[in-house]
Amino acid sequence: MSINKVIKKYNINEQPKDFLFWQSRPYEDRLDALEQIRKEYNSWRYNAEQGFQRIYRIIKRK
Repeated sequence: MSINKVIKKYNINEQPKDFLFWQSRPYEDRLDALEQIRKEYNSWRYNAEQGFQRIYRIIKRK
């Protein structure tokens, strides 16, 4: 199976509205896309995987 690249040119006033597209998507899809963008940004900006910076141990005092 091959994937064909599609490129469309629009005048600045005739661009499709991304907001309308994302409003039509379920909230799960929007959150998944946001999480993917966050991960890509953190990887690019900090050059590391996101994770906990420190490990804490909670000790109950008497």
